[in-house]
Amino acid sequence: MVQVSRPTGRAGVGGSALTRLLARLTDTDVPESKQGFADRLSEWLRWTDAISLATALQSSPATAPSGAAASASDAEERECARVRAALASAIAADSALGADFAAYRRRYLARQQAMEAAVEPLRARLRARLAGRSPALARLAAVDAVMEQALGAHEHRLLSTVPALLEKHFKRLRQADGGVQPEEWSSVFCKDMQSVLLAELDIRFQPVEGLLGALRKRQ
Repeated sequence: MVQVSRPTGRAGVGGSALTRLLARLTDTDVPESKQGFADRLSEWLRWTDAISLATALQSSPATAPSGAAASASDAEERECARVRAALASAIAADSALGADFAAYRRRYLARQQAMEAAVEPLRARLRARLAGRSPALARLAAVDAVMEQALGAHEHRLLSTVPALLEKHFKRLRQADGGVQPEEWSSVFCKDMQSVLLAELDIRFQPVEGLLGALRKRQ
């Protein structure tokens, strides 16, 4: 049996689980940012985004009666859980695709597109529910809409670099194997790619979880 070497990772790497996982798989140093969260966020927001945020925070939207909205909370929980479970199951069902990275790239991009297509309507649906609860929650929904619009392009740009990072890991495994038993190292790579996709799914669902948390507290 060919022993496929695995990177040991870097000590002290911070950031999200996705960042730490990619750093480990590619054996890359990821220095800790010395900037605070607010400072880093300000680099992504344009002045027009700041105006939109201020408008959302100062708005006093009308709200619908709370009875029907409260009864819908469990349904929203179930729908979000169903969508997430379906995406995770599809990722877990993926199998190895051989020694050509192009096939893996296509699969990764397809999984990313599926996540985007599923998460965006969930987020909009939860904002609509929050808007019917109270003025404070309606403002939260308005802020989330602004943030999704302002940060969406940045998120897409950063996540689009993941396949290229995975390709580095793919090539390293292939080189270590020497082409003797491609089914072994390609299976290792497939599992690693599944882990990366699940970590990306966690990131994409963070806004959904935040909106769900606000919905739970106001039941």
